[in-house]
Amino acid sequence: MGIVSKPEILGGKPVVEGTRIPVELLLELVGAGLAIDDILREYPGLHREDVLMVIRLAKKAHEIVDYERLRSASEA
Repeated sequence: MGIVSKPEILGGKPVVEGTRIPVELLLELVGAGLAIDDILREYPGLHREDVLMVIRLAKKAHEIVDYERLRSASEA
């Protein structure tokens, strides 16, 4: 599984491949403190690895943003 974005699925919002579950929703649920097991019970089409993949993606995106901020600050 992976993350896909297709215009015909939720207007192109990134979703977990094979589902119509938006990445944004999973990030909101995790951010609200829901345990992965609770998310999996709510969305039986998901697998643990799907949720972990979204969490890793968010962490990586955050690291990139932090790096860019530091780089911009050092160039100023």
